[in-house]
Amino acid sequence: MKLASFRAPGDTVGHLGGVVGDAIVALHPALAAAQHAAGEPDTAKQQIPATMLGLLGAGEAAMVAAARALAFAARPESAALRRPLAEVALEAPLIPGKILGVGRNYADHVKEVGGPTLSAPRIFLKPGSSVCGPGTQVRIPPAALKPDWEVELGVVIGRAAREVPETRALEYVAGYTVLNDLTDRALQFDHPVGMTSFGKGLDGFCPMGPFLVTADEVGEPWQLRLTCHLNGELVQQGNTRDLIFSVAALTAWLSRFVTLLPGDVIATGTPAGVGHFRQPPRYLKPGDRLRLEVEKVGVLEHGIA
Repeated sequence: MKLASFRAPGDTVGHLGGVVGDAIVALHPALAAAQHAAGEPDTAKQQIPATMLGLLGAGEAAMVAAARALAFAARPESAALRRPLAEVALEAPLIPGKILGVGRNYADHVKEVGGPTLSAPRIFLKPGSSVCGPGTQVRIPPAALKPDWEVELGVVIGRAAREVPETRALEYVAGYTVLNDLTDRALQFDHPVGMTSFGKGLDGFCPMGPFLVTADEVGEPWQLRLTCHLNGELVQQGNTRDLIFSVAALTAWLSRFVTLLPGDVIATGTPAGVGHFRQPPRYLKPGDRLRLEVEKVGVLEHGIA
């Protein structure tokens, strides 16, 4: 499934939906319609929570109900349940409880940064307040002097994971999303004490979306192409086969130290091509447009204000 959080024009609250072709479907009305057609009572709001975080926390039964809703909405006679994607505003799929970032996790990025390959993942945290959705004009604070881009595959946890073995780690993954791990390199590298998490955790510094694509639809996550375009110019390209620590390895390793909860996101690292290590260095500025893509997961576009 390809799941989304969205608002239609005039809405005061958002909706949880899924994508059918080039249309968006609100899950509650679609499940209610499926139940009505089957002569069942309307229990849509009891079966499917109102938010993506709630859906993930509700477990397999809620996901099965969501799949039933989308299957019914895909029928030719259910056209009234489908709305063109172009008519709605997509939001970040979810606001995670925690975002666990991984630094220097692509061999070519390690090479451009310099220094040895790490023997264990290098972890930082991004707060939920850094998350914003597709189409956002991210405001760069005047004090953030060196804002930079990082296209990444986001791994969304589907059930509580604590001390899970690597061989079973993917069982705990609900799906994947695209994110931009925006970073102020001045805070990260120039500050006397080094403030990596702070430099990566400013308001709006984690554009995410446009969808949460379930793990069954993506398949194995170790051969996915990633690209980032800045103002139409290709500035990053990589493939998850070049991850130093795989999705399964990261999930298992992190679960040794913290409990991963439904809706938590692992930002798996970025390939070479960021602005800071170019000659000369290049940083984001107002008016810039970014297009970030992860194969089978989606395209995330946003601007810089």
